[in-house]
Amino acid sequence: MSHALQDQRPTRAPKSAAPAPLTRGGLPRWAPAGTAVLAIALGCGIGLIADLHSKVQWGLIASILFVAITYVSSAIVENGRQAKDRVATSLVWVCFVLAVIPLLSLIWTTVSRGVKVLDGDFLSHSMNGVTSFEQGGGVYHALLGTIEQVALATAIAAPIGLLTAVYLVEYGKGRLAKAVTFFVDVMTGIPSIVAGLFILTTWNLALGFGPSGFAGSMALSILMMPVVVRSTEEMLKLVPNELREAALALGVPKWRVILKVVLPTAIGGIATGVMLAVARIAGETAPIMLLVFGTQLINPNPFEGAQSSLPLYIWEQYKVGSDASYDRAWAAALVLIAFVMILNLVARGIARWKAPKTGR
Repeated sequence: MSHALQDQRPTRAPKSAAPAPLTRGGLPRWAPAGTAVLAIALGCGIGLIADLHSKVQWGLIASILFVAITYVSSAIVENGRQAKDRVATSLVWVCFVLAVIPLLSLIWTTVSRGVKVLDGDFLSHSMNGVTSFEQGGGVYHALLGTIEQVALATAIAAPIGLLTAVYLVEYGKGRLAKAVTFFVDVMTGIPSIVAGLFILTTWNLALGFGPSGFAGSMALSILMMPVVVRSTEEMLKLVPNELREAALALGVPKWRVILKVVLPTAIGGIATGVMLAVARIAGETAPIMLLVFGTQLINPNPFEGAQSSLPLYIWEQYKVGSDASYDRAWAAALVLIAFVMILNLVARGIARWKAPKTGR
């Protein structure tokens, strides 16, 4: 009986070990910044001790030290998994900084050296009567030529590229569409000098026309067209098929659906693509050298006579090698960068203005 009572007594469970903490201590928020400062200091110190004259070498040493110190400190304080995550994040930041530093250096160099002679006279005068070794002169003739040539190239390439993209998205299903897509892909990788040689052979040599801004515009349009086709094609594919089907269900012809529904919906992206293509061709030099020929005078007629452009003007001034020509070249480079930046800002503004309204 006593044994039965003893068997019915509740037995106490053995004490379990204390639960392991789910998290370990973490690095403070200022750790990445402190690690970066330490890595830069060590990189500079190693560069000075090793007598490395290139600041690029100092930066590479500091980048390697930043990643290494981040991994070691995270592995000691946290754990191996968190250390790997921090190393991946550090590599992303290092790559970002290495990509931004040359861009900032380029902008700083261009602004600091180009602002010396950039004023109203520089923008409103040409090089007529000014030798390459003299102070003075301006970029007006080159700026005018760039604007006219880019405008003509856009007038040629934008409609053709738009219609080609509409065909590929809305109608192209057979072999012709595949062939058009193939040739658009091939044209995307054509060097600018090849486009210039093609126009030089057909327009100048075969047909007998002389150098002109229009000839350069035709070469630029060849370079611009595949960019317009690709960007427009992607924008048209983003238009929901429900909009097309709803319009077709009402009995609207397909051409009218494209004109009144598809294109207005994608107009923001199309305009952005065209502006980015314009910004791409604004800095081309090789076709302009072959076809436009360059001049020191103001020629407002792009269909007759030689013209100049900003890239060609920069090359001509830098080729001279004098202090005055170097200053003019840097100032023209600053004008070209500002021109391209304005086009990009206009493209972003159009895209934001024409973006679909999601709220009510």
